Amino acid sequence: MTAPEAAPVFTHVDAITDAGEYRARASKPLRLPDGREIGAVSEVPRLYVTRAFARLAQAPVLPYAARLEMLAKAADLFENAVLEGQSADDYLDLVSLCAGVPRAIAHASVAAIARTLRALPDTLAQEIPRGAVTDLDDPRLREGAAYWARQGRTLAVHASGNTPGVHSLWPSALALGYAVAVRPSSREPFTPQRLVRAFREAGFTSHVALLPTDHDVADVLIEQADRALVYGGQSVVDKYAANPAVLTQGPGRSKTVVTDDVDWHEHLDTIAASVSGLGGAACTCTTAVLVEGDTATAHAFAAALAGRLAEVEAGKLRIELPEETARQLADYVEQAGTGTTAYGRDDIVETVRPGAAVLHPVVRVAPDAKAPVLGVELPFPCVWVAPYRRADGIAPLASSLVVAAITEDMEFARRLLDEPGIANVYIGAHTTTWMKPGVPHDGYLSEHLMRTKGVIR
Repeated sequence: MTAPEAAPVFTHVDAITDAGEYRARASKPLRLPDGREIGAVSEVPRLYVTRAFARLAQAPVLPYAARLEMLAKAADLFENAVLEGQSADDYLDLVSLCAGVPRAIAHASVAAIARTLRALPDTLAQEIPRGAVTDLDDPRLREGAAYWARQGRTLAVHASGNTPGVHSLWPSALALGYAVAVRPSSREPFTPQRLVRAFREAGFTSHVALLPTDHDVADVLIEQADRALVYGGQSVVDKYAANPAVLTQGPGRSKTVVTDDVDWHEHLDTIAASVSGLGGAACTCTTAVLVEGDTATAHAFAAALAGRLAEVEAGKLRIELPEETARQLADYVEQAGTGTTAYGRDDIVETVRPGAAVLHPVVRVAPDAKAPVLGVELPFPCVWVAPYRRADGIAPLASSLVVAAITEDMEFARRLLDEPGIANVYIGAHTTTWMKPGVPHDGYLSEHLMRTKGVIR
């Protein structure tokens, strides 16, 4: 770990609205992975949330060009400025310490968020349907045209705390004219806090809010908002499955498949980076690799991958967890991996200080491509390998945020593209963690927030 060892001065994460920052009577302790308390997160009550949303719904819709200009300014502020007495370095220290995220990962995530904000003019230009207009004064409306319209005024975000990078998605709602309220994760509330401060200083004074709550009040944000973006596990996805106003960001279950027309030895570095990138905690990290060939091929690949991951982790880009949590995850690997063959270390838990631990990479071989364990996603580098046959079809690769297809077979790639359960297909030697501003993550957020209306004037 490259995170600083010393705990910072006791810090508070308070609610932020158009009225400024507010410290609630109730709060939840902020703890380091080793259990040390370093601060508190306010937990605002139901009434505070409902009043905040009433004001957000009344925020004026600013001109499109002004919104984009303010977002570019916010990118610079977020990345470099001192905000409410907090420097960029102070912020990175807090993220690294509290979330256990290596500072290098946190720094790269911050740079990615800033790039995404600056790229929004080009990104949104790609998202707008061809033929749709965005301004009532557009002359095309004289003969009738499609008008790109918001489906509501407010967006609620239930954020996760895996890495800062999850906060690169929701700011585009501000560009689309929405007012946004974010409920931060108590594990890593510092990124949304800093973003909201940057947006307010850039000019979104009444259009964005930070609303930390307890779990009972969390659903009030969903009830009050016109649209919602919610991060969580499978239980969260199931909870909101019947609510069309809620877009869930659940387990990624991202996969890599290597067909027999390429030499997998040449792609070990790419696959290892897919597994271990971003500490192995992101939804885009590879959690299963299907290798076309027989069982012996899968085992040879797994042994080589385990060796390569052991080299990769020499950089110590591993996420710290409470030691109890780390041991629970290790036990779960043993339970879920019943019937699989392990490669690499036997003891995957390493205590780095009293109460805190990191997990070493796990590589296990399942008997076939239909094994349920291939859908198990854990918040550290844990990958399940299986032999793959074309007769298995595309089903073993479905229900994936990303499938990286290391193949020369474009007909196979087309079959992946035609599978509705695969959100993204990366063809060739690409990591599953690859991202670029303007390229959708799980579709464009605007698909959830916007619609076309027929208009003539």
